[in-house]
Amino acid sequence: MMRNSALAAIAALAALGLVAGAAHAQRDPAYAAARSAGKIGEQPDGYLGIVGAADPALQRIVDDINIKRRAVYAEKAKENNATLEAYALTSGCQAIARTTPGEKYRAPDGSWQTRTAAPPIRDPRCP
Repeated sequence: MMRNSALAAIAALAALGLVAGAAHAQRDPAYAAARSAGKIGEQPDGYLGIVGAADPALQRIVDDINIKRRAVYAEKAKENNATLEAYALTSGCQAIARTTPGEKYRAPDGSWQTRTAAPPIRDPRCP
């Protein structure tokens, strides 16, 4: 198991990677519309998921963002001697923490939740 300081370092770096990726994705009006409509949400594994039925256009948006996220995670994990999975999990923890009320996220039990003013339910492994 990783030490808390290593998890904290990965969390900080993951946040930087997600901020850059999120800023790029939010320039896409289709992404912003899907996110605000609750059609997509953040997942504990660090990737976007589709809430409910997927259509081809929505699937392309999610796939494109997830491919870009995976590339960032792989690069940052390698730079920090971490596994891709550990880096992605930490990124997912950060992404879920940054959701705003009304946005969707996947809880540790696999259910989709709508963020309220309360803190989101996060994976117990989150730093």
